[in-house]
Amino acid sequence: MEIILVRHGEPAWIDDGRTLPDPSLTPLGVAQARAVAARLAALDGIDDILVSPARRAVETAEPLEHSIGKTAITIADLVEIRVPFDDTPSHVVERTFREARDRPLSEWWDGIAGGESFRDFHVRVTEAIEALLRHRGVQRLSTQHLWHDVGTHHRIVIVAHGGTNAVILGHMLGLDPTPWEWERFVSNHGGIIRLQTTPLAGEHVMSLWEANSVAHLAPAYLTR
Repeated sequence: MEIILVRHGEPAWIDDGRTLPDPSLTPLGVAQARAVAARLAALDGIDDILVSPARRAVETAEPLEHSIGKTAITIADLVEIRVPFDDTPSHVVERTFREARDRPLSEWWDGIAGGESFRDFHVRVTEAIEALLRHRGVQRLSTQHLWHDVGTHHRIVIVAHGGTNAVILGHMLGLDPTPWEWERFVSNHGGIIRLQTTPLAGEHVMSLWEANSVAHLAPAYLTR
């Protein structure tokens, strides 16, 4: 099994000084999405495209869908951690995130006040990815971070978010979670992470082959 995690392209978060709850891509974000599609379409086959329901992820997946002739499957639980900003002045959002970075560790697990806690976010995402893999013949075992892979040689692409992909990556590698996963595993817009199951000890381990790969993006396309 190969799992390819893609972070969405640059979103247009701000409109007339207020944040948008579900933004589209900027023109640069569209260019990043096309570059992702060109790289992934050159691979030897993709079995499934799975996508967060957020517009920025759906629009990032669209060029790849057109390139390989497959329709993406929307997975609700792949959406980014939920925050309480809906048509909020952008300066309020910026101040909230800036102040949140200085919170004590114990408070980080609670997320942003009024939003989804990191604990709930982590459970939601890890349960979703395990269910998706189990459906495709890959299942996490209870000992030594091993995985059972029936050997279907699937390749799946997941188009989601910095936080979602970081949680998936840490979970696949058997790491203890932190409530700042997106700072531990940084991704650019349009960045790619590649994981593969590798035979070991009669079962398999998850091997990291690429992290935040941006070779397909021109220097002017690198944004976070």
